[in-house]
Amino acid sequence: MADDTYQPGSVEDFDRLYRTSYRRVLYTVYGVLGDRAAAEDCVQDAFARAFKAWSGWRPESTAEAWLHRIALNVAFSYRKRRRLGEIGELIGRLGLPEPGRDPAEVAERGDLFAAMRRLSPDQAAVIVLRHHHGYTNREIAFALGAPESTIASRLAKAKELLREMLGKSADVVTPGQPQVVLIDGHEAAHL
Repeated sequence: MADDTYQPGSVEDFDRLYRTSYRRVLYTVYGVLGDRAAAEDCVQDAFARAFKAWSGWRPESTAEAWLHRIALNVAFSYRKRRRLGEIGELIGRLGLPEPGRDPAEVAERGDLFAAMRRLSPDQAAVIVLRHHHGYTNREIAFALGAPESTIASRLAKAKELLREMLGKSADVVTPGQPQVVLIDGHEAAHL
């Protein structure tokens, strides 16, 4: 599983890693957060942190899995801070009606991303890493810093919850390919 194509500390190799991994890492974080602007901010922060730690990276797993681990930790922290902020806002406007939603935000967040936001960050991460990136449980375990058996149970629970939220006949299809969630035979959302 070692990645011999990158040398720790090499600025050129980190630049190449950034160019080849940015979109996949962004999509993973977007799947966890459901907010593209926040995902972009988190990914930029993650790459800045990764660059600072690049000389200490050890190729025990792929460099991209290492990046995913950093990016997901940043995203999890962001999501916790955002939830605390939402609680504060809710307390501040108790008794007031909820403000209208931005139409652009509604269009960007389909059924799947709305459902993904209701999953725990760990569950959303395993769904994106498995069904969009096609990572194995071992690679996901390394990226999240969790035992492989924990990843298997999170993945099973996340799929079960998504099926419940999206409808009884929702189905998540083939790993390693861009995914489509089907509900009653109709395309509901891309993953």
